[in-house]
Amino acid sequence: MTADRASRIVRLLLLVALLVGLGGCAGMFGHDPLRVNVAGIEPLEGQGMEMRFNLKLRVQNPSESAVDYNGVSVELELNGKPFASGVSAEAGSVPRFGETVVTVPLTVPAFAAVRQAFALADSAQTGRFPYVLRGRLAGGITGGTHFIDQGTLSLPMGDVSGL
Repeated sequence: MTADRASRIVRLLLLVALLVGLGGCAGMFGHDPLRVNVAGIEPLEGQGMEMRFNLKLRVQNPSESAVDYNGVSVELELNGKPFASGVSAEAGSVPRFGETVVTVPLTVPAFAAVRQAFALADSAQTGRFPYVLRGRLAGGITGGTHFIDQGTLSLPMGDVSGL
């Protein structure tokens, strides 16, 4: 075999490998975005003046392939201000056209809780409080999948005057 022919075979193999790799990437980026919603909040014992909660997230995968993850991080804003954050080393998979519930412990620093208490008192007349939940399911070749859930919390507002 001549050096020129060996060079052509190597180039052809590299081209085939590149095309196969690009085909795999195209399928990977064709995912529909995950749908993430708050499924529940359970209180945990805090330390010092902080508050702690277990945040349960329902993750739905509307794609044709499973999404594996090996860690979760979230940040919660309330009334446009940072309120709580949390991380978990939980690992698992969201099946194709399926869903799973992921639990993340959240910490609310004492000053964030005090700041929100004053904001709630100022907003008491509407009883509606906007929130934004941002997060990431870590893992995979691309480093993970980001998600956002946002909406408005409505609290029943009776007579807040205390009388």
